[in-house]
Amino acid sequence: MGRLKPEKTQKPGRTPKPFGPNNPKSQSKFKKKTNTKNTANRQIKTKTTSVTGNNKNNQPSPPASPSQQLRYFLSQFESANGVQLSSLELESIKDSCILDVSQELGQDVMKLEKHIKEAFGAKWKEELCEGKHIVGKIEAGSPAVLVVAPSALRSIELLRGMRTLTKECHAVKLFSKHMKIDEQVSLLMNRVNIASGTPSRIKKLIDIEALGLSRLSVLLVDIHTDVKGYSLLTLPQVRDEFWDLYKNYFHQQLVKGDLRICLYGPIPNGNEFKGKSVELADGDRERLDS
Repeated sequence: MGRLKPEKTQKPGRTPKPFGPNNPKSQSKFKKKTNTKNTANRQIKTKTTSVTGNNKNNQPSPPASPSQQLRYFLSQFESANGVQLSSLELESIKDSCILDVSQELGQDVMKLEKHIKEAFGAKWKEELCEGKHIVGKIEAGSPAVLVVAPSALRSIELLRGMRTLTKECHAVKLFSKHMKIDEQVSLLMNRVNIASGTPSRIKKLIDIEALGLSRLSVLLVDIHTDVKGYSLLTLPQVRDEFWDLYKNYFHQQLVKGDLRICLYGPIPNGNEFKGKSVELADGDRERLDS
């Protein structure tokens, strides 16, 4: 028979320590984790309060004035085209050429028609709602308001804001998505008061003389940013198409005072948007202000 192993004897002065939650060390560890979590929660709450509290630094900046909007637009034009406007051109372009809608905080699309009507004064019904084509007086396919947007979806969204103005004379959609150019040419053979589309399709229709500009009074440029921070003036391909359209067909009308531009969207500042910075150097700022 083999030898029996001697039973392990407990050293004197030591008592066995229980396992599980009754173990003091386990309790202290458990408490520490709980305290850490509570501390983290307190820190999160503190941070949330500091962000959402009444902090003057987090207040939105005031809307840009017509003068600031004009400076921004012209600086973008010069930067995109690699040109510098002459002092004669700058003197001709007044602040009054900007249709200011910046005071409408949030720029609700459904309130857009209010600003458009104000731009035409007492003649708004005649210019924007009449549907009769008057030969010799009203050129077919020549809108009074032209909306330029970065996408087909945005073009439609902006038209919804002018729905009551287009009941009698329907607006024309000028973009390539789901629409053939022949269909648009056919629609432009009638009286058109309001049209909305993307830069490339608008330019193509002007090039083939389907879209006229003889009645154009307001050019609405949608500069709202998308979820990625891009807008009509900063999204590379669309930006180039817009400035090509503007340079060829709208700039001279602006210089002559025959066209008003509505920058529909907040004017970006500093690094709040994608693309080149629009902060003007002191020399450029003085030149555009003079």
